[in-house]
Amino acid sequence: MMFSTKAEYGVRIMAHLAAHDGTAPVALGSIAEAEALPLAYLEHLVQRLRRAGLVESRRGAHGGYTLARPAEEITMAEVVSALEGEIAPIECITADPDGRVMCAREANGERACPSKLLWTRVQGAIVRTLEDVTLSELIRPVARKKAAV
Repeated sequence: MMFSTKAEYGVRIMAHLAAHDGTAPVALGSIAEAEALPLAYLEHLVQRLRRAGLVESRRGAHGGYTLARPAEEITMAEVVSALEGEIAPIECITADPDGRVMCAREANGERACPSKLLWTRVQGAIVRTLEDVTLSELIRPVARKKAAV
């Protein structure tokens, strides 16, 4: 499974914000420059992150973005879901409102999908990994390098 640039760039935005102490907002232009990412695309992504309650914005000359919660409380599952939507290894696998994994090919109920077990396990492993990794874990190596300098 490949995630799109939405997830890649969004994680980089979040890591950049987490690496700052949160006392002052970070301008999106400075994130784009530091991460060598297109500003127009980041504006789109940060709006999704804001709607998901992961970042907050402040307008004005000293405005910008900060994390809405401490980095220790933000999981990569939240970030990726905010940007990519439902996580599914292939198109036919979705979750119903009760959280049960469904295969679109089983919709008529005549026969079971022979590969559903495989893709369900793949999806579960991806989701568990994203839920287990917090934003603070991503910036620890960066924090150690800064402390050593």
